[in-house]
Amino acid sequence: MAKKLRTFVRGLDSATYGLNEFRQQQLFYDRVRNDEYVTDDAQVGHSGDSEQSKTWWRIGPGDEEFLTQTIHVHFVELPPQSSNHGHGHQNEAAFYILEGKGYEVHDDQRYDWKKDDLVYVHTDSVHRHFNPYDEKAKALVVKAKSTWMFMGLIQQGRSGPIDRPEEFGPREDWSRIWTPGVLDRKKVVGPEDTVWEVTRLGNQRIIASPEKSDGRIFSTDSYELQIDPAACSGKYWKMADEVFYVLSGGGHILMWEVEAEIAEKYYARVALVPKRFDFIEGDTIYVPQNHVVQIFAGGGDEVRLFQSENRVFKHLGYDNVHYFEDAPNYQS
Repeated sequence: MAKKLRTFVRGLDSATYGLNEFRQQQLFYDRVRNDEYVTDDAQVGHSGDSEQSKTWWRIGPGDEEFLTQTIHVHFVELPPQSSNHGHGHQNEAAFYILEGKGYEVHDDQRYDWKKDDLVYVHTDSVHRHFNPYDEKAKALVVKAKSTWMFMGLIQQGRSGPIDRPEEFGPREDWSRIWTPGVLDRKKVVGPEDTVWEVTRLGNQRIIASPEKSDGRIFSTDSYELQIDPAACSGKYWKMADEVFYVLSGGGHILMWEVEAEIAEKYYARVALVPKRFDFIEGDTIYVPQNHVVQIFAGGGDEVRLFQSENRVFKHLGYDNVHYFEDAPNYQS
Protein backbone atom coordinates (compact mmCIF):
# COMPACT_ATOMS: atom_id res chain seq x y z
CA MET A 1 0.00 0.00 0.00
CA ALA A 2 2.58 2.55 1.05
CA LYS A 3 4.50 3.88 -1.92
CA LYS A 4 7.70 5.86 -2.27
CA LEU A 5 5.71 8.64 -3.92
CA ARG A 6 2.09 9.72 -3.73
CA THR A 7 0.26 10.17 -7.04
CA PHE A 8 -1.67 13.45 -7.15
CA VAL A 9 -2.36 13.50 -10.91
CA ARG A 10 -2.23 10.56 -13.28
CA GLY A 11 -0.95 10.95 -16.84
CA LEU A 12 -2.65 9.79 -20.04
CA ASP A 13 -0.33 8.45 -22.73
CA SER A 14 -1.04 6.75 -26.02
CA ALA A 15 0.77 5.99 -29.26
CA THR A 16 -2.50 6.50 -31.17
CA TYR A 17 -5.08 9.26 -31.28
CA GLY A 18 -7.98 6.98 -30.35
CA LEU A 19 -8.14 6.15 -26.63
CA ASN A 20 -10.69 3.34 -26.69
CA GLU A 21 -8.19 0.79 -25.35
CA PHE A 22 -7.51 3.00 -22.30
CA ARG A 23 -11.24 3.39 -21.62
CA GLN A 24 -11.95 -0.30 -21.97
CA GLN A 25 -9.20 -1.10 -19.49
CA GLN A 26 -10.81 1.20 -16.92
CA LEU A 27 -14.25 -0.29 -17.59
CA PHE A 28 -12.88 -3.79 -17.00
CA TYR A 29 -12.22 -3.24 -13.29
CA ASP A 30 -14.63 -3.96 -10.44
CA ARG A 31 -16.65 -0.87 -9.53
CA VAL A 32 -17.74 -1.85 -6.02
CA ARG A 33 -15.15 -1.46 -3.27
CA ASN A 34 -15.45 -2.37 0.41
CA ASP A 35 -13.11 -2.19 3.40
CA GLU A 36 -10.79 -4.72 1.75
CA TYR A 37 -9.74 -1.93 -0.64
CA VAL A 38 -7.23 0.36 1.02
CA THR A 39 -5.42 1.93 -1.90
CA ASP A 40 -3.45 4.36 0.28
CA ASP A 41 -3.06 4.49 4.06
CA ALA A 42 -1.73 8.07 4.30
CA GLN A 43 1.80 6.99 5.27
CA VAL A 44 3.31 8.84 2.29
CA GLY A 45 2.70 12.43 1.21
CA HIS A 46 0.01 13.26 3.80
CA SER A 47 0.38 15.74 6.65
CA GLY A 48 -2.96 15.71 8.44
CA ASP A 49 -2.90 12.64 10.67
CA SER A 50 -1.90 12.70 14.33
CA GLU A 51 -0.82 9.71 16.42
CA GLN A 52 -4.52 9.03 17.09
CA SER A 53 -6.38 9.92 13.90
CA LYS A 54 -6.57 7.60 10.91
CA THR A 55 -6.95 8.26 7.19
CA TRP A 56 -7.31 5.75 4.38
CA TRP A 57 -8.21 6.00 0.69
CA ARG A 58 -10.70 4.00 -1.34
CA ILE A 59 -10.62 5.77 -4.72
CA GLY A 60 -7.93 8.09 -6.07
CA PRO A 61 -5.51 8.79 -8.93
CA GLY A 62 -2.82 6.47 -7.56
CA ASP A 63 -5.05 3.40 -7.57
CA GLU A 64 -4.09 0.15 -9.15
CA GLU A 65 -6.64 -0.82 -10.40
CA PHE A 66 -7.27 2.73 -11.65
CA LEU A 67 -10.85 3.96 -11.86
CA THR A 68 -10.83 7.77 -11.84
CA GLN A 69 -9.24 10.95 -10.61
CA THR A 70 -12.20 13.26 -11.15
CA ILE A 71 -13.56 12.37 -7.72
CA HIS A 72 -11.53 11.13 -4.74
CA VAL A 73 -12.89 9.15 -1.81
CA HIS A 74 -11.22 8.56 1.54
CA PHE A 75 -12.14 8.18 5.20
CA VAL A 76 -11.07 10.01 8.35
CA GLU A 77 -11.56 8.45 11.77
CA LEU A 78 -11.13 10.21 15.11
CA PRO A 79 -11.20 8.16 18.33
CA PRO A 80 -12.90 9.69 21.39
CA GLN A 81 -11.15 12.73 22.86
CA SER A 82 -8.81 13.22 19.90
CA SER A 83 -7.94 15.41 16.93
CA ASN A 84 -5.75 15.29 13.86
CA HIS A 85 -2.81 17.63 13.21
CA GLY A 86 -4.55 19.62 10.52
CA HIS A 87 -3.07 21.19 7.40
CA GLY A 88 -3.92 23.46 4.50
CA HIS A 89 -4.51 22.96 0.77
CA GLN A 90 -5.98 24.89 -2.12
CA ASN A 91 -8.52 22.25 -3.12
CA GLU A 92 -11.94 21.98 -1.51
CA ALA A 93 -13.12 18.88 0.34
CA ALA A 94 -16.54 17.72 1.55
CA PHE A 95 -16.92 15.54 4.66
CA TYR A 96 -20.07 13.46 5.09
CA ILE A 97 -20.30 12.53 8.78
CA LEU A 98 -20.98 8.78 9.07
CA GLU A 99 -20.61 8.41 12.85
CA GLY A 100 -20.31 10.61 15.92
CA LYS A 101 -20.03 14.34 16.29
CA GLY A 102 -17.29 16.93 16.65
CA TYR A 103 -16.13 20.19 15.22
CA GLU A 104 -13.75 21.78 12.72
CA VAL A 105 -11.47 24.76 12.99
CA HIS A 106 -11.12 26.43 9.59
CA ASP A 107 -9.03 29.59 9.41
CA ASP A 108 -9.43 30.05 13.20
CA GLN A 109 -13.25 29.68 13.01
CA ARG A 110 -15.10 26.80 14.71
CA TYR A 111 -17.81 24.78 12.94
CA ASP A 112 -19.69 22.03 14.82
CA TRP A 113 -20.94 18.92 13.05
CA LYS A 114 -22.95 15.74 13.72
CA LYS A 115 -23.98 12.52 11.96
CA ASP A 116 -25.47 13.03 8.47
CA ASP A 117 -24.05 16.55 8.10
CA LEU A 118 -22.00 17.51 5.04
CA VAL A 119 -19.08 19.73 6.03
CA TYR A 120 -17.20 21.87 3.52
CA VAL A 121 -13.49 22.60 3.70
CA HIS A 122 -13.33 25.70 1.55
CA THR A 123 -10.74 26.63 -1.04
CA ASP A 124 -7.41 27.75 0.50
CA SER A 125 -8.38 26.62 4.01
CA VAL A 126 -6.21 25.76 7.00
CA HIS A 127 -8.33 23.14 8.76
CA ARG A 128 -8.26 20.66 11.61
CA HIS A 129 -10.76 18.07 12.88
CA PHE A 130 -11.65 17.61 16.57
CA ASN A 131 -13.63 14.95 18.46
CA PRO A 132 -13.95 16.01 22.13
CA TYR A 133 -16.68 13.46 22.83
CA ASP A 134 -16.76 9.89 24.18
CA GLU A 135 -17.69 8.11 20.95
CA LYS A 136 -15.73 7.55 17.75
CA ALA A 137 -16.25 9.98 14.85
CA LYS A 138 -15.91 8.87 11.24
CA ALA A 139 -16.31 10.82 8.00
CA LEU A 140 -16.41 10.00 4.31
CA VAL A 141 -14.37 12.59 2.40
CA VAL A 142 -15.05 13.40 -1.25
CA LYS A 143 -13.08 15.92 -3.27
CA ALA A 144 -11.97 16.81 -6.78
CA LYS A 145 -8.33 17.36 -5.83
CA SER A 146 -6.85 16.50 -9.23
CA THR A 147 -8.92 19.27 -10.82
CA TRP A 148 -6.88 21.78 -8.83
CA MET A 149 -3.65 19.93 -9.60
CA PHE A 150 -4.34 19.98 -13.35
CA MET A 151 -4.70 23.75 -13.09
CA GLY A 152 -1.47 24.24 -11.17
CA LEU A 153 -3.14 25.01 -7.82
CA ILE A 154 -0.78 22.86 -5.79
CA GLN A 155 0.13 24.96 -2.75
CA GLN A 156 -0.45 22.88 0.39
CA GLY A 157 1.18 21.72 3.60
CA ARG A 158 1.40 22.16 7.37
CA SER A 159 1.65 25.55 9.06
CA GLY A 160 5.09 27.12 9.23
CA PRO A 161 7.26 29.86 7.74
CA ILE A 162 7.56 30.18 3.97
CA ASP A 163 10.72 29.35 2.11
CA ARG A 164 12.95 32.33 1.17
CA PRO A 165 11.06 34.88 3.34
CA GLU A 166 13.60 37.57 2.48
CA GLU A 167 12.38 37.52 -1.14
CA PHE A 168 8.73 38.31 -0.28
CA GLY A 169 6.80 41.24 1.14
CA PRO A 170 4.42 41.37 4.11
CA ARG A 171 1.25 39.28 4.43
CA GLU A 172 -1.76 40.17 2.29
CA ASP A 173 -5.37 39.04 2.72
CA TRP A 174 -5.71 35.92 0.52
CA SER A 175 -9.51 36.28 0.39
CA ARG A 176 -9.21 39.31 -1.90
CA ILE A 177 -9.21 36.92 -4.89
CA TRP A 178 -12.11 34.73 -3.73
CA THR A 179 -15.59 34.84 -5.26
CA PRO A 180 -17.50 37.74 -3.67
CA GLY A 181 -19.90 36.69 -0.93
CA VAL A 182 -18.35 33.29 -0.11
CA LEU A 183 -17.75 34.22 3.53
CA ASP A 184 -21.53 34.33 4.02
CA ARG A 185 -22.09 30.81 2.70
CA LYS A 186 -22.76 27.76 4.88
CA LYS A 187 -19.84 25.52 5.85
CA VAL A 188 -22.03 22.80 7.43
CA VAL A 189 -25.24 21.56 5.77
CA GLY A 190 -27.42 19.26 7.87
CA PRO A 191 -30.64 17.35 7.21
CA GLU A 192 -32.53 20.26 8.75
CA ASP A 193 -31.18 22.53 5.97
CA THR A 194 -32.49 20.33 3.15
CA VAL A 195 -35.75 18.69 2.12
CA TRP A 196 -36.64 15.25 0.83
CA GLU A 197 -38.59 15.30 -2.43
CA VAL A 198 -39.72 12.74 -4.96
CA THR A 199 -37.84 13.44 -8.20
CA ARG A 200 -37.51 11.51 -11.44
CA LEU A 201 -34.56 9.74 -9.83
CA GLY A 202 -36.53 8.82 -6.68
CA ASN A 203 -36.78 10.01 -3.08
CA GLN A 204 -33.91 12.50 -3.02
CA ARG A 205 -32.32 15.02 -0.66
CA ILE A 206 -30.15 17.42 -2.64
CA ILE A 207 -27.31 18.70 -0.46
CA ALA A 208 -24.95 20.47 -2.87
CA SER A 209 -25.65 21.69 -6.39
CA PRO A 210 -25.11 24.84 -8.48
CA GLU A 211 -28.67 25.86 -7.62
CA LYS A 212 -28.00 25.68 -3.87
CA SER A 213 -25.84 28.77 -3.76
CA ASP A 214 -25.97 29.06 0.04
CA GLY A 215 -23.32 26.32 0.48
CA ARG A 216 -19.60 27.08 0.23
CA ILE A 217 -18.69 24.40 -2.29
CA PHE A 218 -17.85 24.88 -5.98
CA SER A 219 -16.27 21.62 -7.12
CA THR A 220 -18.54 18.73 -6.08
CA ASP A 221 -22.29 18.10 -6.02
CA SER A 222 -23.96 15.68 -3.63
CA TYR A 223 -27.32 14.18 -2.74
CA GLU A 224 -28.86 11.37 -0.72
CA LEU A 225 -31.14 8.83 -2.35
CA GLN A 226 -33.60 6.54 -0.58
CA ILE A 227 -35.13 3.52 -2.35
CA ASP A 228 -37.92 1.44 -0.80
CA PRO A 229 -37.49 -2.35 -0.47
CA ALA A 230 -37.82 -4.16 -3.81
CA ALA A 231 -38.14 -0.81 -5.63
CA CYS A 232 -35.75 1.01 -7.98
CA SER A 233 -34.50 4.42 -9.00
CA GLY A 234 -35.13 6.10 -12.29
CA LYS A 235 -33.06 4.90 -15.25
CA TYR A 236 -30.84 7.83 -16.23
CA TRP A 237 -27.97 8.79 -18.54
CA LYS A 238 -25.38 11.47 -17.91
CA MET A 239 -21.78 12.24 -18.80
CA ALA A 240 -20.24 12.80 -15.35
CA ASP A 241 -18.84 9.86 -13.46
CA GLU A 242 -20.03 9.54 -9.88
CA VAL A 243 -19.50 7.75 -6.60
CA PHE A 244 -22.16 6.28 -4.30
CA TYR A 245 -21.54 5.28 -0.69
CA VAL A 246 -24.06 2.78 0.70
CA LEU A 247 -25.29 4.21 4.01
CA SER A 248 -27.72 1.35 4.66
CA GLY A 249 -29.37 -1.59 2.94
CA GLY A 250 -28.31 -3.64 -0.03
CA GLY A 251 -29.23 -4.34 -3.61
CA HIS A 252 -27.73 -4.09 -7.07
CA ILE A 253 -26.95 -1.48 -9.70
CA LEU A 254 -27.11 -1.85 -13.48
CA MET A 255 -24.74 0.14 -15.71
CA TRP A 256 -25.05 0.32 -19.48
CA GLU A 257 -21.90 1.43 -21.32
CA VAL A 258 -22.44 4.19 -23.89
CA GLU A 259 -20.21 4.11 -26.96
CA ALA A 260 -19.63 7.10 -29.25
CA GLU A 261 -20.28 6.47 -32.94
CA ILE A 262 -18.40 9.24 -34.71
CA ALA A 263 -20.08 9.70 -38.08
CA GLU A 264 -21.21 13.05 -39.58
CA LYS A 265 -21.78 13.93 -35.92
CA TYR A 266 -21.56 12.18 -32.57
CA TYR A 267 -24.15 9.47 -31.94
CA ALA A 268 -24.64 7.58 -28.66
CA ARG A 269 -24.92 3.78 -28.79
CA VAL A 270 -26.15 2.25 -25.53
CA ALA A 271 -25.10 -1.30 -24.72
CA LEU A 272 -27.89 -3.85 -25.05
CA VAL A 273 -26.78 -5.74 -21.93
CA PRO A 274 -25.81 -3.88 -18.74
CA LYS A 275 -23.19 -4.86 -16.20
CA ARG A 276 -24.61 -5.77 -12.80
CA PHE A 277 -22.91 -5.00 -9.48
CA ASP A 278 -24.29 -6.11 -6.11
CA PHE A 279 -23.72 -3.93 -3.06
CA ILE A 280 -24.23 -3.92 0.71
CA GLU A 281 -23.94 -1.33 3.48
CA GLY A 282 -20.48 0.26 3.63
CA ASP A 283 -19.65 -0.35 -0.03
CA THR A 284 -18.51 2.37 -2.42
CA ILE A 285 -19.94 2.19 -5.94
CA TYR A 286 -18.16 3.86 -8.84
CA VAL A 287 -20.09 4.75 -12.01
CA PRO A 288 -17.80 5.60 -14.96
CA GLN A 289 -18.26 8.53 -17.31
CA ASN A 290 -20.97 8.33 -19.97
CA HIS A 291 -23.15 5.52 -18.62
CA VAL A 292 -26.83 4.71 -18.24
CA VAL A 293 -27.65 3.69 -14.66
CA GLN A 294 -30.48 2.21 -12.60
CA ILE A 295 -30.31 1.21 -8.93
CA PHE A 296 -32.39 -1.54 -7.30
CA ALA A 297 -33.05 -2.19 -3.60
CA GLY A 298 -33.23 -5.73 -2.31
CA GLY A 299 -36.41 -7.15 -0.86
CA GLY A 300 -35.43 -6.55 2.77
CA ASP A 301 -34.64 -3.06 4.05
CA GLU A 302 -34.73 0.25 2.24
CA VAL A 303 -31.51 1.48 0.61
CA ARG A 304 -29.92 4.84 1.49
CA LEU A 305 -27.10 6.14 -0.69
CA PHE A 306 -24.86 9.19 -0.53
CA GLN A 307 -23.74 10.38 -3.98
CA SER A 308 -21.06 12.81 -5.14
CA GLU A 309 -19.67 13.96 -8.48
CA ASN A 310 -17.32 16.58 -9.91
CA ARG A 311 -19.25 19.75 -10.80
CA VAL A 312 -16.77 20.71 -13.52
CA PHE A 313 -18.67 18.49 -15.98
CA LYS A 314 -21.58 20.92 -15.78
CA HIS A 315 -19.29 23.80 -16.72
CA LEU A 316 -18.12 21.80 -19.76
CA GLY A 317 -21.63 21.66 -21.22
CA TYR A 318 -22.83 18.38 -19.67
CA ASP A 319 -25.36 19.77 -17.22
CA ASN A 320 -28.34 17.64 -18.24
CA VAL A 321 -29.55 14.22 -17.08
CA HIS A 322 -31.69 12.21 -19.51
CA TYR A 323 -34.24 9.79 -18.04
CA PHE A 324 -35.22 6.69 -19.97
CA GLU A 325 -37.50 5.70 -17.07
CA ASP A 326 -38.78 7.66 -14.09
CA ALA A 327 -38.67 6.26 -10.57
CA PRO A 328 -41.85 4.24 -9.90
CA ASN A 329 -42.99 6.63 -7.13
CA TYR A 330 -42.53 9.79 -9.23
CA GLN A 331 -45.62 11.61 -10.45
CA SER A 332 -45.10 14.31 -13.07
